[in-house]
Amino acid sequence: MIPLDLDAARKVLAAQPFSLLVGARVMVFEPGRAVLMLDIRDDLKQQNGFLHGGVLAYAADNAITFAAGTKLGPEVLTSGVTISYMRPASGAKLEAEATVTYAGRRQAVCRCDLIAISEDGARTLCAVAQGTVLAVG
Repeated sequence: MIPLDLDAARKVLAAQPFSLLVGARVMVFEPGRAVLMLDIRDDLKQQNGFLHGGVLAYAADNAITFAAGTKLGPEVLTSGVTISYMRPASGAKLEAEATVTYAGRRQAVCRCDLIAISEDGARTLCAVAQGTVLAVG
């Protein structure tokens, strides 16, 4: 079994081509919690200058799966995610903080807060997601 620590989580993320494309980074990987971060770049924005909703959904999905992996082990897959967008995401960085709200032997349910961080460090909650993750090993 792969050790569940921050270095291992970063290696898993580095093996995901799409995560490399958007520049995602694992900042926190601890029991019941994972935090992903990415820079808000022009090529990730939609036509009105805000971070594209698909990028927020990606960040939520991946953070949720990493958080669930801290409880279920490394062999997990998302079985469903819902996201509610509350305000446009703009600024310098996006933080996706996922926490496990329930974990059984084969399934975990997680919540994820998506926070835009401005250049001066101001934090704005932009979206909230919930997801279900299944152990596949």
